[in-house]
Amino acid sequence: MEEQNFKNHGKLVKGFHGLLFIAILALLIGAISNLIRTSSDNLYLASLVVLIAIIFLIMAWFVRSFPLKAQDRAIKAEENLRYYVMTGKLFPKELKVAQIIALRFASDEEFLPLVEKALKENLTNKEIKMLIKNWRVDVYRV
Repeated sequence: MEEQNFKNHGKLVKGFHGLLFIAILALLIGAISNLIRTSSDNLYLASLVVLIAIIFLIMAWFVRSFPLKAQDRAIKAEENLRYYVMTGKLFPKELKVAQIIALRFASDEEFLPLVEKALKENLTNKEIKMLIKNWRVDVYRV
């Protein structure tokens, strides 16, 4: 990606965000349908298949959320270092993680003014991103 901006900075992985979600959803719907139509002889097995589908759904959620939390911590540390290099101080405690994550896209020229604006106006991550004119490319976050 040569240029990054508000419109193209999000990234979806088709195999994970699309195919896996559809497959798990199809499994869950099929399992519930099977459970509803099953005879009393197969009730236990049909219930287990529904449980397996639910477990897959929960696992898919956590497989996505745990690495994002680790990335969020890394971004927070990187941006705190960036702020420290520019100001000689640590990030203000009032900044939320979502704000810091959005600020990582700001160029060095825009970074400090956006930090102040985010603090003063309690901007959301979306509002911060919309204010950025010169984006720093971040292609490592999925």
